[in-house]
Amino acid sequence: MTAPPVTAQAEAPSEAEKVLAFWLEEVEPKQWYIADDDLDATIRDRFGTMWDKAAEGALGHWLTEPNGALAYIIVTDQFARNIWRDDARAFQLDEQARSVAKLAIDNAWDREIVPPGRQFFYLPLMHSENLVDQDRAVRLFCERMPDAEDNLLHARAHREVIREFGRFPFRNDALGRQTTEAEKEWLEKGGYGAVVERLKSAS
Repeated sequence: MTAPPVTAQAEAPSEAEKVLAFWLEEVEPKQWYIADDDLDATIRDRFGTMWDKAAEGALGHWLTEPNGALAYIIVTDQFARNIWRDDARAFQLDEQARSVAKLAIDNAWDREIVPPGRQFFYLPLMHSENLVDQDRAVRLFCERMPDAEDNLLHARAHREVIREFGRFPFRNDALGRQTTEAEKEWLEKGGYGAVVERLKSAS
């Protein structure tokens, strides 16, 4: 007996699956947090329309299970920063990313994703200019990814910046914000990198 044909549509991975396959399998972890013009261009070409759909509120159907929620967060929180580097639109969907991250964490969906992919549920909180979110990000890395020392270091560094300024001064230019004298001095003295090095030395 001949098996019924499988349609091409049924075989094709979903958009959410394409996001996860690219970011977690094709891209190397060392590329996640560095500025790379080639990677930015690749993400812009392959996933720019997905960011557009998220901005239009058209990806809500992804938010019913862990993998879909993770893919949504990667598009709105990670790909946004590649697609719109040094542009205010890099942060345009941060609120949506945080809301989905909090939903996923409350449902324990993050626990269903093995590290290192799990960290992307926590990064929208680490990117928040709200100290409560920052405290929660640090706590989540401590409790749910205890072996990810580098992630914890950067979560603590982000929290230190928000404690001091209530915002991230290195976003000011992109967002059209006036940089204060205190922020200017901080940036001139090494800014975020200096905070990371100080925390490393103190540990």
